Amino acid sequence: MLLDVLVLAAGKGTRMRSDLPKVLHCLAGKSLLGHVFSSVQALDNAAINTIVGHGKELIQEAFANQSLNWIDQTSQLGTAHAVLQAIPALRDDAKVLIVYGDVPLIKSSTLEKMLSGVDDDAMALLTVELVDPTGYGRILRNTAGDVTGIIEQKDAAPEQLKITEVNTGVMAMTAADLKTWLPKIDNNNAQQEYYLTDVIGLARAAGRHINTYAPEAVEEVEGVNSRAQLVALERYYQGQIAQNLLASGVTIIDPSRFDCRGELDPGQDVLIDINCIFEGNNRLGNGVVIGPNCVIKDATIGDNVTIKANTVIEGPVTLEDDVQVGPFARLRPNTVLGRGAKVGNFVETKKAKIGPGSKISHLSYIGDAVLGSEVNIGAGTITCNYDGVNKHLTEINDGAFIGSNTSLVAPVTVGKNATVGAGSTISREVPDESLAIARAKQRSLDGWKRPEKK
Repeated sequence: MLLDVLVLAAGKGTRMRSDLPKVLHCLAGKSLLGHVFSSVQALDNAAINTIVGHGKELIQEAFANQSLNWIDQTSQLGTAHAVLQAIPALRDDAKVLIVYGDVPLIKSSTLEKMLSGVDDDAMALLTVELVDPTGYGRILRNTAGDVTGIIEQKDAAPEQLKITEVNTGVMAMTAADLKTWLPKIDNNNAQQEYYLTDVIGLARAAGRHINTYAPEAVEEVEGVNSRAQLVALERYYQGQIAQNLLASGVTIIDPSRFDCRGELDPGQDVLIDINCIFEGNNRLGNGVVIGPNCVIKDATIGDNVTIKANTVIEGPVTLEDDVQVGPFARLRPNTVLGRGAKVGNFVETKKAKIGPGSKISHLSYIGDAVLGSEVNIGAGTITCNYDGVNKHLTEINDGAFIGSNTSLVAPVTVGKNATVGAGSTISREVPDESLAIARAKQRSLDGWKRPEKK
């Protein structure tokens, strides 16, 4: 059966106190709405319709590369009114799934279970038991345990307020039933809004059975209406990621001080110290050790690599086996370190291919460069790669030795096994096996006296 998904994302999110639409705020590096889309896109035969209102231009721009149908809700008159705007887009022979753009952790497996309970004789409803149900609509059941309705907090009688099973808002039914029921909903309630929950009573009146399902965890159906709620869900989500990594054999020194804001694919015997942040897509080989306070984005890291404290990697970056990086190193995009290469403290690289066994141990900038194998770069060396308009290449061949405090003015080539004396400014080719020195002659002035304070 076809599936039409309705994602409600028209709310302003006033309590977020932000110019950014609520559903574009991020959890683990992805927008709330992006999380929801990921879950519903995993469902078979799903056509996704997103109902937008406040900030719709920003929302549509954020997902311009995805195949989505956008539906406007110009007036905020309640959830049933929002769904009513989507009626023309619904296919008569489809199931309809209704989810919310500010409920980011809903699992596709939960939604699949719900959809299995929808047919011409039944609809499905996702409910959850809460210790404190304050603010939520309560699930009403008869003595046989069948759902008879949902009563909102402000409309509930004292006895009804004691009910702990609450509505999550997530539901599914056939498009034919939804199209029949929606026009019958009125706004005769304390909020004077059109409640989507009223379809439960209409379903009962039509003789439909209401199948209920529960999520694996309460957090799966928690919405985000404030910064505090967003932070709480972030910590829960990061905790789940950390536990999964621990179960897979990764050592995380302190799971409460770990953040993954993308994808992380680790090998065996990986160790991650405190306060490390992973962004984008990262792959770690076997035996990788990552020190504290590192930020790693879009990196492919080989076996037995050591990344020392306070290193920042901004990919795409590739580190081959047995590489050492840091502490306090910065690897910028398109850096490749060959097997056994070393980049030490306060070294920055950018668009640099550094060959096997080469070393840049400290206090250097290597950009737009190709280094061969077993090259040694002394402290304070820089590649002068930018002339104010264009970037130029520095090439340093196998076995070259670059003395400390050297400036390599690109485009320039240093030959195989060549040596550059410390303090040189190199602007012409250095031949193989040669020594290049380019610095002013030292002078000593006899009888010179320092100035003295009066």
